[in-house]
Amino acid sequence: MARPGGRSARVQEAVHTAVRELADEVGRDALTVPMIAARAEVTPSTVYRRWGDLQALLSDVAVERLRPEAPPEDLGDLRSDLRAWAEQFLDEMGSPAGRAYIRDALLGDPDGSNAGQCSAYAAEQVDVILARAADRGETAPGVETVLDHVVAPMMYRILFRPSGHDGTYARDLVTRVLDAPGL
Repeated sequence: MARPGGRSARVQEAVHTAVRELADEVGRDALTVPMIAARAEVTPSTVYRRWGDLQALLSDVAVERLRPEAPPEDLGDLRSDLRAWAEQFLDEMGSPAGRAYIRDALLGDPDGSNAGQCSAYAAEQVDVILARAADRGETAPGVETVLDHVVAPMMYRILFRPSGHDGTYARDLVTRVLDAPGL
């Protein structure tokens, strides 16, 4: 088991940084394990031993890049909070960089663990929004309901119909879930 903050963490950070920098400099399709290893100042065998192959490494970097950096903004009410988050999610994930990260996360994910981690990131963000609403006494749907009726349709559009979605689309999904009978 790797020690947090130990050599393993330093190697991971150096390799992840090398991937991001080199992808910006030469393009993602030009990346090679030896190029990444040289930039990270590790041996290619270190990269292969830890990640197995380039696709698994790119997948690991993508999952890390898809992790939200901050909790969702608190705008004072459920509808505003969820709309703002959904618009930001759609904008970030639907961007060319976001779609590339999603592709990489899924391509190097034979057991589905990366997809599960990305789903957990979205669920955690939604849970924060819903918990705030509950603290304010607002009626809110469950996390799974929001994932099914807001996040899932957006992900479908991002992956299979990557044009024509915008903030209006995200806001409409939120309105539909919040105005659904029984809520």
